[in-house]
Amino acid sequence: MINTENASHLQALYPFLNKKKADAASMNQALLDSITQKMAQHQNVISQFFANHQQAVVNCANAIATVYKKQGQLFTMGNGGSSSDASHIAVEFLHPVTTGRPALPAYDLSCDKTVMTAIANDVGYENVYARQVATLLHPNDALIGISTSGNSDNLLRAFAQAKKTGAVTIGLAGGTGGEMKKIGLDHCLVVDSDSIHRTQECHVAIYHVLWDLVHTLLADERGYLSNKTTVNREAENEIR
Repeated sequence: MINTENASHLQALYPFLNKKKADAASMNQALLDSITQKMAQHQNVISQFFANHQQAVVNCANAIATVYKKQGQLFTMGNGGSSSDASHIAVEFLHPVTTGRPALPAYDLSCDKTVMTAIANDVGYENVYARQVATLLHPNDALIGISTSGNSDNLLRAFAQAKKTGAVTIGLAGGTGGEMKKIGLDHCLVVDSDSIHRTQECHVAIYHVLWDLVHTLLADERGYLSNKTTVNREAENEIR
């Protein structure tokens, strides 16, 4: 059954569907109404997620903070728009824009097009992340994968490899969580929305909050972490 409210919006925004041309005033009002509706959906999705999953977000932030306390690194992955989010997460940690927040190692696994295309060409796109995870990740590291459906095969394969390694696995998904919800990730944050756009918007809010919480959790460790990193680098230079 067609929702009458949605039908009226469709008729106003896409008059050619009914072979009618809308006048300018009606079109403008329809666009204004559409913005109001989308902003209401945006706010509702984000508010509902954080109302229902606050502790899960804190638990995830604690896991990432622990990774950094153990001198581990964060790796990210995604496809399409979610790949852009993966890059965004990495740069937030590696190059913080807030004064007083130290840089933390984080790397987007899709940033090297030569590696990506070589793996895709030789062993298939479904392995572009798993192959890198097998080589780069260590037990003290963490892997974040983002998928609005939760069903991206290349992410699922990479998560399986990360679990074998012993790294922390973190998923950001939408809808019901898809397969990512079923494979036993350490943390899986699912946005309950069937809209890709609203899900992606909430994902941005989630990882910005995670970034902030992680730095809050590391606040008392900053001097210690800095000294430990210096010692580790000096030891590496001596070995070289």
